[in-house]
Amino acid sequence: MAYKRILTIQDISCVGQCSLTVALPVLSAAGHETAVLPSAVLSTHTAPGFGDFTFRDLTDDIPLIAAHWKKQKITFDAVYTGYLGSAKQIGYVKDLLDTFSGKEMTVFVDPAMADDGVLYTGLDEGYVKEMRSLAAAADLILPNITEACLLTGIRYRETYEENYIDELLRGLMGLGAKNIILTGVSYNEGSTGIAVLEEGRRSCYTHRKLKRSSHGTGDVFASAFVGAYMRGRSAYDAAKIAADYTLKCIENTADDPSHWYGVKFEPVLPYYIGSLQ
Repeated sequence: MAYKRILTIQDISCVGQCSLTVALPVLSAAGHETAVLPSAVLSTHTAPGFGDFTFRDLTDDIPLIAAHWKKQKITFDAVYTGYLGSAKQIGYVKDLLDTFSGKEMTVFVDPAMADDGVLYTGLDEGYVKEMRSLAAAADLILPNITEACLLTGIRYRETYEENYIDELLRGLMGLGAKNIILTGVSYNEGSTGIAVLEEGRRSCYTHRKLKRSSHGTGDVFASAFVGAYMRGRSAYDAAKIAADYTLKCIENTADDPSHWYGVKFEPVLPYYIGSLQ
């Protein structure tokens, strides 16, 4: 297996098992060198259960770090973006992609900005507009249903059929998205899954849906997907591996009500590693 260097750009929530504290160990477990570019540092993630949290904005550091890397002639096999805190940060990330773009560099964009029909607090239509252009620059995008609706302007629906998912996929393609991994596709209460559009071919992977919802599972899925894809798996196979791993992580946490703030993904890493062999 070729040894790949992946740059991931997202925030550090020091406690809470999300963003970089998930991406770094999962990508490393997949066998990749993982470089990080923090967009912000928070004492915890922003769930109400943690109360007040500290926040350090690192927006102005992004172009300085990128300039240093360029001077040192550092290159990346892939760039994977997660939560970005402002439209200005997205602009800096687009500049970074232009600076380090290469024939062999794969760009993954998780447009982590919304869920359950609602945009995250502090984000606005200007942010969504910038995210559309970032998604268009990606080789693979990994939106959930809400994010796909915001990117395409299609009305959010809690219940839907396959033709609605096809409409979302067409809308995302219309933005310029090359390959799409649409998560949270659920046609009934007992199952959920992923719709994959890879090089024009549509496929779906469905698995059972647990009643418990957990913070950070989107980051677990996206990181596991990127790790598997960069090991040479197809988008469908990588999505299946990532979905099964995420489900195992939720199962591993389900009997511990005190662990409400994330999933116990670390003990399940051997399962993930085994699925990559």
